Amino acid sequence: MTQRERQILQWIESDPMISQAELAQRLGITRSSVAVHISNLIKKGCIAGKGYVLRTGTYAVVVGGVNIDICGKSNVPLVAQDSNPGSVSISLGGVGRNIAHNLSLMGTDVRMLTAYGDDMHGQKVAASCSELGIDVSHALRLSGESTSTYLYITDEAGEMALAVSDMSICNRITPSYLASNLPLLQNAQVIVCDTNIPTESLIYLAENCTVPIFCDPVSTIKAEKIRPILGRLHTLKPNRLEAELLSGIPIHCKADVETAAKVLLDTGLRRVFISLGVDGCYGATHTEQAWMPNFSTNIVNSTGCGDAFMAALVWAYLEGTDLKGTMSAGLAAASIAIETQETINPSMSATLLKSRITGNP
Repeated sequence: MTQRERQILQWIESDPMISQAELAQRLGITRSSVAVHISNLIKKGCIAGKGYVLRTGTYAVVVGGVNIDICGKSNVPLVAQDSNPGSVSISLGGVGRNIAHNLSLMGTDVRMLTAYGDDMHGQKVAASCSELGIDVSHALRLSGESTSTYLYITDEAGEMALAVSDMSICNRITPSYLASNLPLLQNAQVIVCDTNIPTESLIYLAENCTVPIFCDPVSTIKAEKIRPILGRLHTLKPNRLEAELLSGIPIHCKADVETAAKVLLDTGLRRVFISLGVDGCYGATHTEQAWMPNFSTNIVNSTGCGDAFMAALVWAYLEGTDLKGTMSAGLAAASIAIETQETINPSMSATLLKSRITGNP
């Protein structure tokens, strides 16, 4: 689905009786062009027929954080407690927003439930999401509050060395806020959440939503929030440390990884994908398991590869892909993300993802 088609679909959802002439006026295009977009949406199954009867389940909802990323990259090996020459860049970030951004680039219709301030950074968040076709019309824009900020430092190879996050505004993503958006959540095809939101909000999602829930633990500190609901999740994507914490299994070898995955699956969790850095990925369900190495690529900045990996897991699920195909999608997306200094590779797309998976240029 193109960004323009997503915009048209969002307007139709808000007003099913809207005319093609009005859509054309809003978009600044001809009525005949709108008719072509409507026809494409019908062919794609997003619109069921006349009167703009919409099918449910045509979108993903991401529940999580949005923030401003400030990255400092050293030009030389880092020296602690000293000034290191390098470069500083500012970009939009947040695990939830990054996943939504990647999903949008992959062609997925994305709605986001989040909170941000009415400051300059919040204006940038809203403008960027609008441009990308990410629907933030249900997000909380809070007057007098600051949009969260994530500050991180990488070494000369692009590997993250240290980070500090100020994401207190995410505490406003409460169960009552989610309850007010329950119809949006229940009509989605999949829900993706990060652990930047409060524990009680994660529990609310698990106990009240029948839609498959994908979760990114974010960090070992925040991963503890999902321990009570592991058995209610569909898909979990921990790294080595997070898998150790949640399973209670120290990981030193492949057998330990497999044992940790089994412990997690025994909670009732449907699928787990454990990312293992240079050792690739291990994926497992209750009936199958697989190991897969990383895709060969040039590492520029690894900061956003985990978010791209998670987005690709969602994309592959929506495509109906099997376990190995899903792992390939995740690793392919990570390899694309890691090739640019930016947290999100602007070249990310479903076409590029598929070509990377198949090995075609």
